[in-house]
Parts: sequence; structure tokens; C-alpha cells
Amino acid sequence: MYTDDAVPDYSSATGSFEQLAMPLFASLYNFAFWLAQDQAAAEDLVQETYMKALKGFSSFEQGSNFRAWIYRILRNTFMTSQAGLKASTFISLDAGDEGAPAPEVTPRTAETPESLLLAHLERQKIQQVLEQLPVAHREVILLCDMEEMSYHEIGLALGIPIGTVMSRVSRARRAMRKLLAASNEGAAQ
Repeated sequence: MYTDDAVPDYSSATGSFEQLAMPLFASLYNFAFWLAQDQAAAEDLVQETYMKALKGFSSFEQGSNFRAWIYRILRNTFMTSQAGLKASTFISLDAGDEGAPAPEVTPRTAETPESLLLAHLERQKIQQVLEQLPVAHREVILLCDMEEMSYHEIGLALGIPIGTVMSRVSRARRAMRKLLAASNEGAAQ
């Protein structure tokens, strides 16, 4: 996965397309990879996103949130692609996830080979659980927790109200806790 060094504040961005878009390459690729779950598809998705964004840059309102604008292009491109159409599933708003126990958290004070191995296994388990989530849940978790976007930015990027963002984040986290608990129960048996 790629990482961004220093990403500027995009809440009221002005500048050339290159100045605004290039620092976001790594985070856009990471988001695309999590959505598509395939390296080649993620690369194609980012390339198509940059082409569409460059073509439509004249319609971008200088001073508005460029980061949310380009993430929205990426998401819309994914959702209209074959991979996106296959991955999108309906989410029941009535699904009851109440009563799911929260996973245990063990504090780590010193890094040892054993603790590093356990941390690696935890990351793998979280990645597997994240991959099991429907796209609508996965994308809000990725944007909120990994890309550290505000609810407002996520709403702009996904084209949904902030209340829906908060609801999806809550449901996605609850679903992740439930899947992690089930995974831990399965491992204990």
C-alpha cells in the first residue's frame, strides 16, 4: 500500500489540478484497493478517476473541498464499474446487531517478537473482517478511520447526508465488532 507524506488541508482548496490531486494519489489508491480488493482493478480505478477529475476540473469550484470532490469521483467510478456493481449489496436498516460483545482490548507496553506477531495477526483479522462488510459499510469505515475524513467530508465524497454517514459508521463498526467476536469465538473452539 502507498502512503502520503504530508497532505494539505483540502477543506477550501485552490490551485492547479496537479497541486491538488497529486498529494492524494496514495490515499486514493488505498481507498480504491479496499473497494476493489484487487491491485490491478485499484490501479485502473485510480487512473480513471484522475482522467475524469482532470477532464472535469474546470467544473470544480475553487475554494470548495477538493479532497471530497475527487473521492466522490473515485467512488462513483467504482460503483458504476463491473467490480462495483458486483460488490454493492443492499444493507437492511432494520438489521439488529444489539447484544454483540465488544472485542477485548489488551494493552501493549513493550514490543517483543511475540507482541509484534500478535499485532500482525490482529491486523490480518481486522482486514478479513473489513473485506466481509458490504461496500457501503466498508467505504465509510475506510474514509472515517483510515483516511481520517470528517463526517462532513465523507458526506460530500459519498453524496449522502451527515446523519446517514454517522448511521453507517455506527452500523459498520457494530458489524465489525460482531464479526470480530464471532471470529474470536471460532478461534477459541
